[in-house]
Amino acid sequence: MTHWLFKSEPSTFSIDDLMKRPKQIEHWDGVRNYQVRNLLRDQIKVGDEGFFYHSSCTPPGIVGIIKVVKAGYPDFTSWDKNSDHFDPGSTEKNPRWYMVDVKFVKKFPRIITLDEIKSHHQLKNMIITHRGNRLSITPVTEKEWQTILELATG
Repeated sequence: MTHWLFKSEPSTFSIDDLMKRPKQIEHWDGVRNYQVRNLLRDQIKVGDEGFFYHSSCTPPGIVGIIKVVKAGYPDFTSWDKNSDHFDPGSTEKNPRWYMVDVKFVKKFPRIITLDEIKSHHQLKNMIITHRGNRLSITPVTEKEWQTILELATG
């Protein structure tokens, strides 16, 4: 099993929104970055776990855990002319973008803020702390995963 950090703006899609979905499952759509598309298509697998990270808010941070329940498949929102994620270069026969389905696992009792992550010696190399990082999904090491879990429950 691999661990990931999934970023979403809570004004667009929050962990509370996921909790309200039928069976607490939703597709993770709208990724429009080739590096992250490749992760969704080739590396993120059923059973992988991820931290749900609220971005572009005050304060940004990790709010809970999700689990991948469906591996990468074409992002059908890219074919929908009425979608904010429409891409005329992506077609059903030649999809450009991919998504996975995720399921709610747990909401933390408190947010693990970006400032807290940056100041923790065991998390200082976490990709989310890198200046200029704009990737919406990034890998998380086992050590980082365990440290965040300790912060969330301690």
